[in-house]
Amino acid sequence: MSTVKLHTSPHLHQPLTVEVIMRHVVYALLPVCAWSVYQFGLSALALLAVCTVVCVGTEHLCCKWMGQASTVNDWSAVITGLLLALVLPPGFPLWMAVVAAVFGIAVGKMFFGGLGANVMNPALVGRAFAQAAFTLPMTTWVPSMAPGRFTTFIPSTLTPPFLVPRSISGWLETVAPDGFTGATPLALMKYEQVSTDPTALMFGTVSGSAGETAGLLILLCGIYLAVRKIMDWRIPIGVLGSAFVLSGIFYWLDAERYPSPWFTLFAGGLMLGAVFMATDMVGSPETKRGTWIYAILIGVLTVVIRLFGGLNEGVMYAILLGNAAAPLISRLTQPRVYGTVKSARKKKVTA
Repeated sequence: MSTVKLHTSPHLHQPLTVEVIMRHVVYALLPVCAWSVYQFGLSALALLAVCTVVCVGTEHLCCKWMGQASTVNDWSAVITGLLLALVLPPGFPLWMAVVAAVFGIAVGKMFFGGLGANVMNPALVGRAFAQAAFTLPMTTWVPSMAPGRFTTFIPSTLTPPFLVPRSISGWLETVAPDGFTGATPLALMKYEQVSTDPTALMFGTVSGSAGETAGLLILLCGIYLAVRKIMDWRIPIGVLGSAFVLSGIFYWLDAERYPSPWFTLFAGGLMLGAVFMATDMVGSPETKRGTWIYAILIGVLTVVIRLFGGLNEGVMYAILLGNAAAPLISRLTQPRVYGTVKSARKKKVTA
């Protein structure tokens, strides 16, 4: 005698668990991390290791303190640690990175109940805290491909806790004898109207945060996630497309004042943010229409902050604002239930 089993939808299950999804995101981040280490050397490697270990350790301790099983096996804390390190300056003091990592996990994630309950991307929450608490180190940059980067640390990396970061002026004279302005391509464009070769931006041979410079590599890693259907391709397309169009309009109006749309795509952290941060499943809307609205909002805000704000970079704040708006966007874009009518039409029929 056969048994009939009745189940509610969904009836088809994809063999993807949280652990599998997060692990593939880590795989996609590894090439970006490897390029960061190749570009900035031991300091970048130490920054990646410290942020990752502290994020995992903080989540484990928070789970124990809340009396629940540890959730570090889902790999999400590893992703937060890697992303946090990649959006920090390569010479960022390690003790400050520890503080940012603890804040990002404890306040940005565990305070709300852990994975799935957090409102905003924890890595960006940690970076926003670092931006407010450690302003000078967050705006101190070093040259790319400096000689000796695999044998010595950037001096500011090993600054003791609660002390002023060590000066890197003497170190810069050694590694960059021809002079180094200490400005990123975005800063040069915003304050001096000096553009950077798009090829350098695509292949990551410029100064900037530890993992945001190699735009083409980040894009390829994003394609890997999209092909495996782990990332919603609409979000990076919407973010990058809206930023490209809006910046293209301003460039068409005044090419001497505003950067080209290609510069906008590959300069700063837009590519990294669009591929790995805006696509966070927890912080993005649930509906397809809402996803497009969310992505376009982030792209537009990024360009507006870059061109008209006091900061030369706006990706972090654009994504955090998009995360905050995501629940409302999801609510307003919910599809109509089959068989129902709009309230106004229903009242009219009843009358």
